[in-house]
Amino acid sequence: MGHGVLTIPARSMDRSHIFNNYVVRCEKRDELKMFLAESGIQSEIYYPVPLHLQRCFADLGYRRGEFPQAEVAASQVLALPLYPELNFEQQESVVESIAAFYRR
Repeated sequence: MGHGVLTIPARSMDRSHIFNNYVVRCEKRDELKMFLAESGIQSEIYYPVPLHLQRCFADLGYRRGEFPQAEVAASQVLALPLYPELNFEQQESVVESIAAFYRR
């Protein structure tokens, strides 16, 4: 997952991104989500089950462990708040709350 407890999306100097979702990978994802909720900060887990384990793809015959990186990613991804009205102070609050969680 990188060198830290939280990894932000990669950015490229020669491309831009609209970030319709801002999804990070983080250790202790479920605990962080709960901590943020207790702080009044909404976050979402959009893809908790990797594609190869979803019922709609069961006929393909894949089993747990066949795509370990997808399974790890599914257990670590968390979408942080992102919407047009999110102001700088709210962004700072999200960042500070995440930092406070990992300082515990």
